[in-house]
Amino acid sequence: MTVYGNFPGSRPRRLRTTPTMRRMVAETRLDAANLILPAFVREGVDAPVAISAMPGVQQHTLDTLRKAAVDAASAGVSGLMLFGVPEDEKKDGRGTAGTDPDGILQVALRAVREEVGDDLVIMSDLCLDEYTDHGHCGVLTEDGRVDNDATLERYAEMAQVQADAGAHVVGPSGMMDGQVGVIRDALDQTGHEDVSILAYTVKYSSAFYGPFREAVGSSLRGDRKTYQQDPANSRESMRELALDLEEGADMVMVKPAGPYLDVLAKVAESVDVPVAAYQISGEYSMIEAAAEKGWIDRDAAIMESLTGIRRAGAQMILTYWATEVAQRLARR
Repeated sequence: MTVYGNFPGSRPRRLRTTPTMRRMVAETRLDAANLILPAFVREGVDAPVAISAMPGVQQHTLDTLRKAAVDAASAGVSGLMLFGVPEDEKKDGRGTAGTDPDGILQVALRAVREEVGDDLVIMSDLCLDEYTDHGHCGVLTEDGRVDNDATLERYAEMAQVQADAGAHVVGPSGMMDGQVGVIRDALDQTGHEDVSILAYTVKYSSAFYGPFREAVGSSLRGDRKTYQQDPANSRESMRELALDLEEGADMVMVKPAGPYLDVLAKVAESVDVPVAAYQISGEYSMIEAAAEKGWIDRDAAIMESLTGIRRAGAQMILTYWATEVAQRLARR
């Protein structure tokens, strides 16, 4: 036999011979504690509403949301990220339903906190887009642009009502300049020093958000390219990261996850705070659709996609499969 380099003495395949061997030498491990379940709660419905673009995901009633929270906690999932879906007639230009103490998200936060207490880290989406009649993440000027600084005032109000309602963590997702600092000040000034901020530090203007628009009943007109990041850019993500940390972010997030693993890895290597990644609706729907066609192995594809996100550096993964995967991991 011809010898090439260290072959035949060096044979990496020896460490792949059995499932137990592969498990023992695995460099990346996925655990239920890494997972956060995003969930939608809809106002004015008495039964859950299926989301056609996201098979298996639904807009919850308060009762089914409570059950989903209990199931997630029982499976070992760490967190629940809540999104409110108000009635259409309650939407307006300033998203006032988002700061109403009796708005759907605040009611849901109180319900989940009552149901599971501290057994889940209860997180709230802090953004106006679900509550505005134009669907943008902020207040608009007369000529239709998103007014950054006027929007920050609204975010400060949202942070206070969400914290009052029981959120352990607020997740500002609007990509306004200065949002983390303004929210931190608002929380601290109202006695919520212990409420954490999960900053949507890296949020790209992505085609993969499509199914999410149905999930939250979006009223968006136009696009969000003037405030979400350009998919062509990477360095500006590091600038956003530095600003969010300076402003007081407790945790940082990259969104979407799968198409931006390179950015996720750069962020994870650069910080000493926890790093999250959001496996978004389009990532979910692609795997579900391909599996429904019989083109891929659904369960294997789910686990591979999550392991890749974890390997790139995410300590926390927001995924619509969180409870299912946590239950599967417990059976291993």
